[in-house]
Amino acid sequence: MASTEPGTDRTPPPPPARSDRSRWNWLLAVPAAVPLLTFLYNDDEPRLGGFPAFYWMQFAFIPLGVVCTVLVYRMTRKRG
Repeated sequence: MASTEPGTDRTPPPPPARSDRSRWNWLLAVPAAVPLLTFLYNDDEPRLGGFPAFYWMQFAFIPLGVVCTVLVYRMTRKRG
């Protein structure tokens, strides 16, 4: 039978609310927004290794996304 006396409640406290509000998260918008800026690569020149700017810049966006994601992860992870 459960006791109704005050202070005998044995339920664990609820976990603290997780806060994902960090200014670093805004950096994740960079790899999403930069490929939308078509004026950056809407040209045949400059060529890199014989490839038009459109193709090699598409490949350059991949490391940009990786760097932004890793940076946000490292700056927002909980330590301890």
